[in-house]
Amino acid sequence: DLDIVNPYFRTKDSEKELLEKFRQQKMPVVLAINKIDTIENKEELMPKIIQMTSEYNFEAIVPVSAAKNDGIAELQKELEALAFPSEHFFPEDTLTDQPERVLASEIIREKMLRLLDKEIPHGVAVSIEKMRERSDTDLMDVEATIYCEKESHKGIIIGKKGATLKRISTYARQDMEKFFGCRINLQCWVKVKEDWRLRPNVLHTLGFDKSDFDN
Repeated sequence: DLDIVNPYFRTKDSEKELLEKFRQQKMPVVLAINKIDTIENKEELMPKIIQMTSEYNFEAIVPVSAAKNDGIAELQKELEALAFPSEHFFPEDTLTDQPERVLASEIIREKMLRLLDKEIPHGVAVSIEKMRERSDTDLMDVEATIYCEKESHKGIIIGKKGATLKRISTYARQDMEKFFGCRINLQCWVKVKEDWRLRPNVLHTLGFDKSDFDN
């Protein structure tokens, strides 16, 4: 799904590398051209489509508008035509192969993305310090530490009299209870760890890699 409707479109090096991997594996690929509703003259797409076909032999090229649901049915048909039966790599009732702590931390980060100013969540990380079910109950204790880079960010995350942090925790707890199928006692703390994204040892501790922030 490349944004070739951009008037300044150029194939990125990372995209060329991906196409090369597809080529080496002889993989069938469908190219979806999104955001076509943003251009009035659809003929402007032709030179870019020709450019893309020169870079890879796509099975199909489908212009779509996800915002207006145009072309989605055609795209689905093309993808279904390439589908084939595959063995099950996980039990049928398995929803994901991610560890529970990773899922819990991502749920909290997702709530911050929704409730905070746009720039702050990119400078925060969530570490699940404790995740333990109480014996003979359906209650799980979850303790999380939210790391941010500045004292000013800490104040925004906590909010006036702790109101923002309480909302983050409440929404995250509700989603965790739905996902894990039990009651959740969620406790969240906020700590400042300056320039944590630039410190490899901290990144490793929090489950990140430096390459996650290189771009």
